[in-house]
Amino acid sequence: MSIRQLWQTIMNYGDFDRMPVIHWGGWDETRARWISEGMPENVDDHTYFQATPHCAWISGSDKAVHLYPPFEEEVLEDTKEYRIYKDECGVTKKEWKHKSSPPHCIDFTLKTGNDWSEFKKRLQPCPERIPPDLAERIERAQNSGLPLALHTGSMMGWIRDWMGVENMSYLMYDDPEVYSDMMSTLSYLVCWYIDQVAPKMRTKLDMGFGWEDICGKSGPLVSPAIFKKHVAPGYRKIRNKLEEYGTKLLAVDCDGFIEPLLSDWLDAGVNVQCPVEIGTWNADPMALRKKYGKELRIIGGFNKLVLEKGPEAIDVEIERRLPLMKEGGFVVMPDHLITPDTSLANYKYYLNRIRELRF
Repeated sequence: MSIRQLWQTIMNYGDFDRMPVIHWGGWDETRARWISEGMPENVDDHTYFQATPHCAWISGSDKAVHLYPPFEEEVLEDTKEYRIYKDECGVTKKEWKHKSSPPHCIDFTLKTGNDWSEFKKRLQPCPERIPPDLAERIERAQNSGLPLALHTGSMMGWIRDWMGVENMSYLMYDDPEVYSDMMSTLSYLVCWYIDQVAPKMRTKLDMGFGWEDICGKSGPLVSPAIFKKHVAPGYRKIRNKLEEYGTKLLAVDCDGFIEPLLSDWLDAGVNVQCPVEIGTWNADPMALRKKYGKELRIIGGFNKLVLEKGPEAIDVEIERRLPLMKEGGFVVMPDHLITPDTSLANYKYYLNRIRELRF
């Protein structure tokens, strides 16, 4: 049974006896630590760990459903310590050169509904969005033996990136029809791209996979009421388009405390959540399964901070997740990038324990 077949069996609640062994990645500082502890510097991580990515991406990029053409990048200030520049999304950022941290956003091109038309015209279908080597990309993915995923972009997350949390928060209440048009425009572009890719495949996609990061540790940046009215129709449109090609799974990668939006995501057709961070609020994948049933699938759900503590703590966390692993609809992996306080020995211990599991 290939990794893809195992994944399909798990996600469809069939008969299986093990978990895929997935390496998602770590911070740059984490990899530097592992190299100092004996990992060869020039080896592929997945080869070294004898682990796989969590999926194979068909297009290899989200540019097909992103801003096109992008804004012209412009460097405004460049010092030894930092760089200030306007990026391809029209956002002015300050980026530190010797620190691992998100860039600080200074200014935005998209601030109010009056600025939307400039972005909307960059979110229209056009042949230039299709990679010239699409057939080769599809073939490589189909030959990988991994679950096949097509990037279904973002709606709320990209809007937040393009205009910032404060501007987006005002827009949702001051100009809700523009916010709704943003969701409609983005979902239409995604559906168009699915139509360009799915018919060219000799096997169906396993899932559409989008990104949001629209939640913090205290909850979402969008209210459930606004989500239902303005965002959910876009997700439903994407899920319906996937089902036209036989694909019944739509995943979203959203960090933070996602629970207030889970039922609405499910109603809108999003039935896979990744990574379900444990976080400061102690999210519990098993409790979510009990509350929402088997329609909710989960990728992730293993507390990454446990990996810092050593074998005993890792064993306890694995034991906690065993009932959900055995039930299906749950593919275990750490709930975000591996932190620099995780030793190479601890991480290899975790991977080996997952590798040895048999149900």
